[in-house]
Amino acid sequence: MTTTPLKRALVTGGSGDLGGAICRQLASDGLHVIVHANGNLARAETVVADIQSVGGSAEAVAFDVADADASRAAIDSLLLGGPIQVVVNNAGIHDDAPMAGMSDTQWKRVIDVSLHGFFHVTQPLLLPMARTRWGRIVSVSSVAAVLGNRGQANYAAAKAGLHGASKSLAREMASRNITVNVVAPGVIEGSMANDAFPPDTIKQVVPAGRAGKPEEVAALVGFLCSDAAGYINGQVIGINGGMG
Repeated sequence: MTTTPLKRALVTGGSGDLGGAICRQLASDGLHVIVHANGNLARAETVVADIQSVGGSAEAVAFDVADADASRAAIDSLLLGGPIQVVVNNAGIHDDAPMAGMSDTQWKRVIDVSLHGFFHVTQPLLLPMARTRWGRIVSVSSVAAVLGNRGQANYAAAKAGLHGASKSLAREMASRNITVNVVAPGVIEGSMANDAFPPDTIKQVVPAGRAGKPEEVAALVGFLCSDAAGYINGQVIGINGGMG
């Protein structure tokens, strides 16, 4: 009896709190997950081990999404194993400062990772994906891109750029049964949020009175990557406990 090969999914920033949850969700949904790390391959390999320990299929890869040449070389190597039909652009960094005191380096580095990284990873995957006549592209944005946030003009600009790029790409790829959507989380539990948002602050800014769980975001991403979500396309979907 022959077995159908698993669809392959690439999750950038897959070694962090949220990225790891997304990787585990996609693996539990029956995908082979390529867990990406920017530089710390060991963290990605830990996520891979978690997935494999419960019978899932995964591998780890490390490259800098802000580096066009490094990204292209890594993607070309991955494509030797076949098309990648699910892409989750989760890589992103913070480098917060009021814009009046923000350096040129702070502005550009954040945009390099979130926005240029989206292009460097997604663009080379499009034609191989289109030939399969099925694909799912989900980018992880932020409530900051929707509402704005003090000290995060660079981060909000980078993530808001994903909204426009994704809506445009959705129109370009829809006829190939490829959907392109954005998930915009609010305050989500994890190392970054725990430092920036004490419990009292969360109760003030989040109507639900709590931070979201990475698994809640991962469940939404997993649905958007499924067959059932085939008619959801070009959307920015908030998951923020009622922040707006």
